[in-house]
Amino acid sequence: MLEALQFEFMRNALLAGLLASIVCGVIGTFVVVNRIVFISGGIAHAAYGGIGLAFFFGFSYLMGILGFSLLVAAIMAAVSLKTRQRADTIIGVLWAVGMALGVILLDLTPGYNVDLMSYLFGSILTVPVSDLWLMLIIDGLVVVTVGYFYHDLVSLSYDEEFAQVRGVPTKILYFLLMAMIALSVVMIIQVVGLILVIALLTIPPYISEKFSDSLLGMMFYSILLNIFFTTVGLWLSYTFNLTSGASIIMIAATCFFISILLERVRPKGMRI
Repeated sequence: MLEALQFEFMRNALLAGLLASIVCGVIGTFVVVNRIVFISGGIAHAAYGGIGLAFFFGFSYLMGILGFSLLVAAIMAAVSLKTRQRADTIIGVLWAVGMALGVILLDLTPGYNVDLMSYLFGSILTVPVSDLWLMLIIDGLVVVTVGYFYHDLVSLSYDEEFAQVRGVPTKILYFLLMAMIALSVVMIIQVVGLILVIALLTIPPYISEKFSDSLLGMMFYSILLNIFFTTVGLWLSYTFNLTSGASIIMIAATCFFISILLERVRPKGMRI
C-alpha cells in the first residue's frame, strides 16, 4: 500500500475513503438504529435522477446528485411521517422513478459518453482535489449538526413518544436526519457507487452494535471499521487490479458474516 501512495490518485482515493468513513459511521448508526435502511436505499438509488439532470442540463453532477437527493429525501420523510403503513410502496416507486428518470435523461443527452459503471459501482480512484474539499465540508456539517442535536436525536431514535413529551421537535429532526442521509449519499457514491451505498452505511454500524454500550461508541467503532474496509479494499483493488468499490464492500461483507458466525458460537451472556 505504501508503494501505491506515491501516486496522487491513490492518495486522493485514500483521503476520500477516510472522509466518507466519518460520515458513514455517524449517519449509518442512525440509519440502523432507526431502522430506515429502506428509505436510505431509496434516496441513494433515486439520486441517479440527479446525475441524469446534471448531464442533460450541463451542470456539475455532484450538484445534481446533491439537489435531487435532498428533494427525494424531503418527499420520503414527508411520506413516511404521514402514511407509515404505505410508506414502503411510495418509497419503492420514488426509488424506481429516480433511476428511470436518470437513464432517460442520459439517453436524451447529446454526445453522452459517460461511464455508467463509475456511478453504479463508484470511482474513488478518480476523485479530484475539488471533490475532497466538498467532502470535507459535508463531513464538517454532519458532525457539527449531529453534535449539536445529539441528545434530541438519541431520544428520537429510541423513544419518539418520550422525545415529543420532552418538547423535542421530532418532525423537524426527522427531516434533518433525512437531509444528512442525502448528504452522506453524495459522498459515498464517490467511493462505492449508487448500488453499494447502502452496504457501507449499514454493515459497520451493525457490527459495531455488538461492541458498543452507547450510540456514541457505536459511531466511533463504525468509523474505525469503515476506515479499515476502505483501506484494505483499496489495497486489494490496487494489488489485484479489481474494481475498488466492489472490493471495499466485499471486505465489509466478509466481516459482516464473520460477526454473525461469532455471535452464533459465542457463549450466552458474553459480548463479542
